[in-house]
Amino acid sequence: MIVETADNAKVIVEKALAAVGDIATLPEVTIKIIEIVEDPKSTARDLHEVIKNDPALSVKVLKVVNSAFYGLPGQVASVDRAIILLGLSAVKNIAIAASIARLFKGRRISEQFSAADLWRHSVAVAVSARTMARLSPHPVMSDEVFVAGLIHDIGTLVERQVFPDQFAEVINRCERANIDFLECERQVIGADHQAFGVGLTTKWKFPRHLRAAVGFHHNPEALSVELRNIATLIHLADVLCCQEKIGFYLTAQHSVVTEDMLDPLGITYQQFDELRSTLTDQVTEAEATLTG
Repeated sequence: MIVETADNAKVIVEKALAAVGDIATLPEVTIKIIEIVEDPKSTARDLHEVIKNDPALSVKVLKVVNSAFYGLPGQVASVDRAIILLGLSAVKNIAIAASIARLFKGRRISEQFSAADLWRHSVAVAVSARTMARLSPHPVMSDEVFVAGLIHDIGTLVERQVFPDQFAEVINRCERANIDFLECERQVIGADHQAFGVGLTTKWKFPRHLRAAVGFHHNPEALSVELRNIATLIHLADVLCCQEKIGFYLTAQHSVVTEDMLDPLGITYQQFDELRSTLTDQVTEAEATLTG
């Protein structure tokens, strides 16, 4: 058994990211899109020039823009029109979402886990968190929240690739006994999926609120007030989707949602339960939109 310390976990994460291969590399176009939107001098034309040079990404962006996600009154036929209607940030997030699906590939390593299971869970968390962000009276960008939901468990892909045997052991232990998933990861691997995820998204130079959601979605209370809302939304959505056993559900299967957790976001428990009742259909639609 590995005994976790902060220094030991940091070393394990660094070595894993050095060894992880394709997962650690975002498509070049996605990296350029992130750089453009994070640069205050960038314009809509700059973003359009990058996306239009990747025909497959252009098609996916337009597919998402024209889906029920946005409910725009008419069909959007060009990326530049999408940028005008939705803004730089929204189109950036659509492009990230469209390109991230390719990372969720690989063989099944246990009855409970395959990359496809994780993708379905991630889409479900993204959909749930985005819906709650729209219900909340507090300012949280729903498109940013959607991307945070898609990538919140990205660290488990690092574990699966670099530590397949240990990760399978974590899954098997958590299936058999009432064990906290993160604690089990720390004992068996030496670091948890939040640590691997924040390391990976830092390498990708993602904005810090997305890194915060990935690194603290199981303990959002540890974040500053500025970053807490997005991580809390992901936490609540994660718990809901694990309770509903959508895709890979072991990471938060023993967590519960209380009214005290919803109150700071201005969301009622009734709204939360209504989301639960419509979730399966929303996830199926979102999966088809992002994966097709």
